[in-house]
Amino acid sequence: MKPDWRDTVRVATDVAVLGLLMVAASLPVLTTGAAFATASYAVHSFLTNDRWPGPRACWRVFRRTLLPGALATAAVLAATWLVTVDLAAVSTGRVPGGAVVVGLTTVITAAACGYAALALVALGGTLATANPGGAHATETPQRTATTAPPRAAGTAGDSAAATSGDARATAAPHGVWRSAARTAVAERPATVAAAAGVIGLASLLALLVHPILAACLVGYGLYALHAVTRRLNPTPATEPTR
Repeated sequence: MKPDWRDTVRVATDVAVLGLLMVAASLPVLTTGAAFATASYAVHSFLTNDRWPGPRACWRVFRRTLLPGALATAAVLAATWLVTVDLAAVSTGRVPGGAVVVGLTTVITAAACGYAALALVALGGTLATANPGGAHATETPQRTATTAPPRAAGTAGDSAAATSGDARATAAPHGVWRSAARTAVAERPATVAAAAGVIGLASLLALLVHPILAACLVGYGLYALHAVTRRLNPTPATEPTR
């Protein structure tokens, strides 16, 4: 069934607010990685379940990705600084190569941006897998209470489940980032080019609009990355369950 125009406006508003929240959460700089990872998790959950995850689930993901996200942010900032220094040196003639080196550096940078964007998209999916129940957290207790018989407190099953949950909470922050990186590296060149194109278009539009609208474009860009990736690489795990 074709979606109603009011649903389209609602989704557009939600994504714009998501962009504003991403920018606000990134103001301390080192929280940028966690902010983008949490937003990617939220977009993946919405596209898969047709509903946004709750604040508690998002806060849990944000806390788990804070440290690895800070390391990723530092790496991106260092790479950006190196590329800027390289382009400045070539353009001023201090390093030989001229237009050829500038063009090659631009292509490599665009490819790196594409792979980084795909890693961010994959990270949202792996975080959703490692953090089950985010979008349906309010439904799970009722479903469990009506379908599962009560168990005695302190049983071995409860202890094993708690241990498994703690282990998953500890391992998830590092494992999901490695899994996302492997997924991005395995993507086809066409998908990488499409992701780089989305980043380039969003960056160009951000230069032409008001800063507030530029913040909203951050959310739209992330949403577009998820949509394009799903269109080019449809899988059962990413099909919406409506």
